[in-house]
Amino acid sequence: MLYKDNVGAVIFAMPFIIGFIAFLIAPMLISLYYSFTAFNLLSPPRWIGLGNFVRMLSDARLHNSLRATFYFAFGSVPLRIIFALFVAVLLFKTSRMVGIYRAVYYLPSILGGSVAVAILWRRMFFITGTVNTILGSVGLPSDFPWLGHRHSAMWVLIILAVWQFGSSMLIFLASLKQIPQTYYEAAKIDGANKVKIFFRITLPLITPAIFFNLVMQTINGFLAFNQAFLVTQGHPMEFTNFFTLYMYNHTFTFGNAGYAAAMSWVMLLILAIFTGLLFLTKRFWVYEGGFS
Repeated sequence: MLYKDNVGAVIFAMPFIIGFIAFLIAPMLISLYYSFTAFNLLSPPRWIGLGNFVRMLSDARLHNSLRATFYFAFGSVPLRIIFALFVAVLLFKTSRMVGIYRAVYYLPSILGGSVAVAILWRRMFFITGTVNTILGSVGLPSDFPWLGHRHSAMWVLIILAVWQFGSSMLIFLASLKQIPQTYYEAAKIDGANKVKIFFRITLPLITPAIFFNLVMQTINGFLAFNQAFLVTQGHPMEFTNFFTLYMYNHTFTFGNAGYAAAMSWVMLLILAIFTGLLFLTKRFWVYEGGFS
C-alpha cells in the first residue's frame, strides 16, 4: 500500500518535475556552457574559456549598468517595503469596505509590470505629460524633462516600482493578523500609546514578514527589466541601463549571447552574496519566537 501511494505521488508530481528540469535546470546548464563560449545565436558556439569573464573587468558599460542597478535596487526596495507596511497598517482596521480597499491597493502590482501601464507611465512624465500639466496648473514650472535628466529618469522608474507594492502589502496584512490582540490590550492597560505599541509590539512581531519581503524585493530590484526597457530604454546617457537590459541588448542587439550568458552568472553571484548577507543578519533583528 505504501509503495502504491508513493507511485501515485510521483505521477502527480511529474508535471512539475518535468517542467522544473526542462525549463529551469536545463536552461541554466546550457547558459553555463554558453558563458564560456563566443556565441551569436546564428553560428555554432566557439569555446573561449574565461574570455567573457575577463572581458567584463574592462567593460565600462557593464560597470555603468551595475551602478544603475544598485542605484535602483537600493532606492526602490526600502521605499517599497516602507510604503507597503504603511498601507497595510492603515488597511488592518476592520470595516465593511476593507476588502474593496485591499483589492484596489493590490491592483497596481497586477497592472504595474504590464506594457500598457509602462507606456502610460512614460507618457505621464513627458514634457507635455500629465505630471507637468498638474505642476503648471498650480503655478510651478511645467517644462521639466523628467525622462531627459538622468537622476529624475531614475526616480521615475523607482516611483513606478514603489507603486507596485501590493504583494508586499498583502504579506504584511497576513502577518499583522497573526498578532494576538491580547498583546495590544495588555499594552493599553499599561498606558502605552499607539506609537509605542507599534514600535514595541507590532514592528518586532512582523520582522519575519519584513525579512521575507526584503529578500524577495531585493532580488526583484536587481532583476528589474521592464521599467527600463519600456519607459526609458536605458537613457539618458545610459543612466537607467540596468544590468538585465544591458544583458538583453548583448543577446538580441549586439549578437553576443555568450557574453550575456556570462553576465547572467555574474548576476546570480551578486544575488547569492546579497541574499547570504541578509540571512547572516537575520538572527540580529528578526523575531522567531512565535506567539504564545
